[in-house]
Amino acid sequence: MLRRSLENRDIQTRQLQDAVTNVEKHFGELCQIFAAYVRKTARLRDKADLLVNEVNVYASTETPKLKQGLKTFADEFAKLQDYRQAEVERLEAKVVEPLKAYGTIVKMKRDDLKATLTARNREAKQLTQLERTRQRNPSDRHVISQAETELQRATMDAARTTRHLEETIDSFEKQKIKDIKTIFSEFITIEMLFHGKALEVYTAAYQNIQKIDEEEDIEVFRNSLYPPDYSSRLDIVRANSKSPLQRSLSAKCVSGTGQVSTCRLRKDQQIEDDEEDEDLDVTEDEN
Repeated sequence: MLRRSLENRDIQTRQLQDAVTNVEKHFGELCQIFAAYVRKTARLRDKADLLVNEVNVYASTETPKLKQGLKTFADEFAKLQDYRQAEVERLEAKVVEPLKAYGTIVKMKRDDLKATLTARNREAKQLTQLERTRQRNPSDRHVISQAETELQRATMDAARTTRHLEETIDSFEKQKIKDIKTIFSEFITIEMLFHGKALEVYTAAYQNIQKIDEEEDIEVFRNSLYPPDYSSRLDIVRANSKSPLQRSLSAKCVSGTGQVSTCRLRKDQQIEDDEEDEDLDVTEDEN
């Protein structure tokens, strides 16, 4: 009967041991993955800072409206990295650290398991010794009584440590479930806060980028290529670029035009003189 009871308690102890081992394994994995997640987020923040710097440098070389839009974007994106830094710090404090603490908690539970197993092994040893004593010296009541007393002490100690272990593991399971709820709730809340802020920042950044006036900037660019006195200088260049033959032909055209006008004037004067002579001849005949 006692042997069967020992076997049942051994099965119970192994189940408790498996529960602790399961937490140790999976909490350790979760801790490592969450820690890697936080490190990746921190590296993303660092890369974003580099992007902000490069956008600012590039913006300083551009036309006014594009420069203003890019600098505003850089300011908004830099603000987002402040929120990302807060996200990193909160994840470290609210998620990674509580999971890391389970390393110590699991070690304490293993110490409790070890104490229980030690007590049960002592009980099993005392039971085996009593059975051998009864077989070897069935008539020696003093030795048998002494062995029974030792077994009773070992059984009481095993029962006490087992009861303590059961209470400890029960409390451990309750705390584990509570902690899992808290840790994952914190993770979700932190991520929602960050992404909510990110949505606000990205919305403002998008609107500022859309406000860039392309036409105004292209006009500024064109004006930088063609200064205000460009047209007058172009006319001078064109005039100076005529060949000697073109200038000679232009002069002849001007001269020819003057000669034609002079000939026409002389011809008109001759016609008027002839008409006056005819009028004088008619007058003399009448007289």
